[in-house]
Amino acid sequence: MKPLFTTQEYNDCRGHGKLPLECCYCHKIFYLFKTKIDETTRACKFCSRKCHADANNKQQSVLCLQCNKHFLKKMGQIVKSPNHFCSCSCAATYHNTHKTHGTRRSKLESWLEEQLVKLYPQLQFEFNGKEHINSELDIFIPSLSLAFELNGIFHYEPIFGQDKLSRIQNNDHRKFQACAERNISLCVIDTSSMKNFKLHRANKFLSIITETIDQHTLQK
Repeated sequence: MKPLFTTQEYNDCRGHGKLPLECCYCHKIFYLFKTKIDETTRACKFCSRKCHADANNKQQSVLCLQCNKHFLKKMGQIVKSPNHFCSCSCAATYHNTHKTHGTRRSKLESWLEEQLVKLYPQLQFEFNGKEHINSELDIFIPSLSLAFELNGIFHYEPIFGQDKLSRIQNNDHRKFQACAERNISLCVIDTSSMKNFKLHRANKFLSIITETIDQHTLQK
């Protein structure tokens, strides 16, 4: 709301008195009992439920914080979330690259990164990059055109429902096609058995990756 009264007028007004306000949507002047006005926050109010609904449903063009794409967003959503993303994918990408705490990577992924960098100092590795197929690759080696995906249990069982599983598997299929179109060899490793990080299991996955890398190195 936009108050149309001074602090003095507010203080002089009795509890049952009304004070003038301007609707923040239609800009119509309306009156509200002093007891219903929050003096400290002066939260935005409307002259009617219709204005309140219309204000929340009104759309405004905003810019995606991740991909800089213009899209329409409801005013109510803008008030609740000042950061704008055109899709869940853009939101996830932005938050994952701007985290100040925590991590979405598994212990296995982090451990494999440490080991591979040590074992192959001559190779350039890209971890969780999206530059080459516009979708995330867990491990990519540009010089060998070789990529690895570490697929956990969420890629095979409906832990969060069948719809979620279908979306994950469809994305896996699109990722495989994108790699094929760019002549990238994609090796998919089923890591669903790794419910908790165990070194002996992690070494099995590392062996699969190193053997594949060695084979591609010989072919090159």
